[in-house]
Amino acid sequence: MSLRPVILDFDHSVGDLPDALMIDLTDWQEAIRFGCSNRRMDALARKLDAELPTDYGTVFMGSGDFHHLSLPLIRRLRGKRPFQVVVFDNHPDNMRFPFGIHCGSWVRRVAALPFVSHVHVLGITSNDVGAAHAWENYLTPLYHGKLTNWCMDVDTRWATRIGLGRAFKVFTTPDELIDAFLATLGSSAAPTYLTIDKDALSPEAARTNWDQGRLLESHLNAVIDALAGRLVGSDINGEVSAYEYSTPWKRWLSHADGQAPVPESELAAWQEQQHALNRRLLARIR
Repeated sequence: MSLRPVILDFDHSVGDLPDALMIDLTDWQEAIRFGCSNRRMDALARKLDAELPTDYGTVFMGSGDFHHLSLPLIRRLRGKRPFQVVVFDNHPDNMRFPFGIHCGSWVRRVAALPFVSHVHVLGITSNDVGAAHAWENYLTPLYHGKLTNWCMDVDTRWATRIGLGRAFKVFTTPDELIDAFLATLGSSAAPTYLTIDKDALSPEAARTNWDQGRLLESHLNAVIDALAGRLVGSDINGEVSAYEYSTPWKRWLSHADGQAPVPESELAAWQEQQHALNRRLLARIR
């Protein structure tokens, strides 16, 4: 029997999903969205521990601004045997953030968990892994062999020059990237946590308010199918939602990261495209 999906409802963007458990977190949106202190994240983790059932299905968390919520969801699985984490994202989410944790810095913390064997980030086209931003990347998980970035359209030769070439795999096309990752999976039955930020997708597959990658739904499906029967958990984000921060420093951070406002005239159509994709992905993940 399929486990019940969960909606962490910060921004009312996920839409209806069959038999979903919805946890109202609208009062937490300003505090958590984009980034927060470690203390605030720990407080939210305690709330989730109190409200989530023992077993549940895929977790939907709304905008990609909430991708750092994957950290407490993964930490909840610490009693399980070691597992790998597969991340679909157009960004490495391994960037420096001195104020706590944010949606672009959580991967480093997941890679440091002793029960996580490896983290693969698939679909990066962002220049966050380019030479100009090399100093912003956390290098420890890369040096320790706990993190691999699977990229397209970006020059990562800087990593080779400092001995990190094996941590970056660069491809010309999405097909080549996914085929190579599937070959890496091979016949392994390693337990896996899957987290999908839909900004890894081309806009024709799903429109988001972040800069987007080149993957198609078929590429997600190929990996989901290869992981069938061995998922210990999963989450999905990357919904489109309009939000105006009341906190000046968060308004500045959002602007600095180049988030363009969603055209009001197109918001409903973009969200319906996203909702349809959510239902298809939910039906496929098992």
